[in-house]
Amino acid sequence: MLESKGGAPAASSRTALPNPRLMHILLVHQYLLRTDEAGMTQHYEFARHLVRSGHRVTVLAGTRSYLTGADHSPSAAAEPGLEILRCRVWGQTHQSFLQRGLGFLSFTFTSFVRGLLLRNVDLVWSTSPPLPQVGTAWALAVIHRAPLVFEVRDLWPAVAVELGVLRNPILVAVARWAERFLYRRARRVIVNSPGFIPSLLRAGVPPEKLALVPNGADVRRFNPSDPGEAFRRAHSLQRRFVALYAGAHGLSNDLTTLLAGADLLRTDSRIVFVLVGDGKEKPHLIAEAERMGLPNVRFLPPVPKAEMPGVLAGADCGVAILRPIPLFATTFPNKVFDYMAAGRPVVLAINGVIRTVVEEAGAGLAVPPGDPAALAEAIRALAANPQAARDMGRRGRAHAEAAFDRADLAAQMERVLREAAQR
Repeated sequence: MLESKGGAPAASSRTALPNPRLMHILLVHQYLLRTDEAGMTQHYEFARHLVRSGHRVTVLAGTRSYLTGADHSPSAAAEPGLEILRCRVWGQTHQSFLQRGLGFLSFTFTSFVRGLLLRNVDLVWSTSPPLPQVGTAWALAVIHRAPLVFEVRDLWPAVAVELGVLRNPILVAVARWAERFLYRRARRVIVNSPGFIPSLLRAGVPPEKLALVPNGADVRRFNPSDPGEAFRRAHSLQRRFVALYAGAHGLSNDLTTLLAGADLLRTDSRIVFVLVGDGKEKPHLIAEAERMGLPNVRFLPPVPKAEMPGVLAGADCGVAILRPIPLFATTFPNKVFDYMAAGRPVVLAINGVIRTVVEEAGAGLAVPPGDPAALAEAIRALAANPQAARDMGRRGRAHAEAAFDRADLAAQMERVLREAAQR
């Protein structure tokens, strides 16, 4: 099991890989995004690393963005050695349960059909959520006689049950059976947070099958000394303390608590809340902010990942927040590592393993989830002490470089995939 304190890789990922054998890797990932798109691009970056190492990577991805619901191109060749095949998705995958279910099932079918046409696949890799795509990956692995690697990015269906998104007892039972079935059939199970490991052990996953490749950030994309003047000028944020939230505006993200915190700071003219991104809840959040008459809240559209360093440079702190449910204490949100890589202090309204990272690094202030008063007070404290905020940002950047650099994590992922293919 690859685990160490704070979720960092157990050994330097720059060490030599055990076997130079090159592979054709099939990645089944409905929500894959490139760096010229808005959202989480980690798997695209991992795929590019694998291609630079000489491997061939084919991705079966969906035609719709999870963040906006907008269509991607039907098919796109990213670069030599990396092919992204867009598989048709019906339904709006960021809206109602029925629409999301239709989206998952349609991708399961279309990606399976597309995957049947591939040749000489050495390894199949897939991520959850959504869980149905891992079922597709298993079926393709059986047909191609290739090992399956199952990457867990969230404890699904457990989180869906806690959020109340998945309620039907028959569907819950089927999903839990499928989860355990796929754990058994996978040659390796990768987790991106150490908080997931106890749950997987309880589910019967043998310790020797588990590998930890944590979330992180491409630290070289970020310049912590950039004052972000272009972003500030573009949005009239000069001489303001910018508390930035960047990411999905969904049911999990508890942004109503963020608005309540902004309400408590409405008379502090120094502070402005800027929310960058999109998602199912965004129209409701905008309407709620207007109903509350909040003068200190700005909603901005999502920006491509390649432009995110300029956005974070214009922030004085980054806010990471999730609803106060126990399972969210197991997560390693990517946005936290982006804030740290940008050298910005983190205001963290999430308990558990990510709080341990932020507090041990001295990279920000942690507050109880679901507590708008504590959130407001943390932001007020940083605005009142800019030097302390800058010191937290510097410590966060140093910790991100040492433990959560995506280049190191991509090399670690490559080692795990090679080991899976060799066994």
